[in-house]
Amino acid sequence: MALPVGPAGDGTRPQTRVMPTTGTAAFRALVNDLWLSVTAGNPAYGLPAFFPEAAYAQVKAIGDPQYDWQTRLWHDYTIDVAAAHELVGDNAQLVDVVVPAQYALWVPVGACHNNIGYWHVPGARVEYQKNGQLRSFGIASMISWRGVWYVVHFGGVKRDGVGMIDQPASGAGTPGPPGGC
Repeated sequence: MALPVGPAGDGTRPQTRVMPTTGTAAFRALVNDLWLSVTAGNPAYGLPAFFPEAAYAQVKAIGDPQYDWQTRLWHDYTIDVAAAHELVGDNAQLVDVVVPAQYALWVPVGACHNNIGYWHVPGARVEYQKNGQLRSFGIASMISWRGVWYVVHFGGVKRDGVGMIDQPASGAGTPGPPGGC
């Protein structure tokens, strides 16, 4: 069952500069929802873990941020979930989601076509066990809203319209690299 990540209506409230951490109930819910989405092959389970549309409308200084969220960000997430589901398959067990806090940075107003600043971290790693072997793949980009991490680009930031898996690896893989919006 998908769990709420942030409080109901949180995306409509003003942004804060609170630095997100991974030691919270909100982060545990994000992990649950992302993993459920991947293992079930159902992107809707990951919606609570995905950057809220109302928050995106506040962040982005573009013509129609709701349209961009729906047709680009959410669409890309849905096809990336399908690709990750194909990779992970059945009987995989989640081990950990590693967020490289050393790469987190505050993206200021005006950068990356935004009206509001936010915390950004690239290259988190989803580690899982399958057939007795540790494997992993990346989360291309996570951003914050009100001190909570959300997935914003799952498989990749720049793409050609197909589902992507960010840096799949045997073993834990390597978080990062730093940078991005």
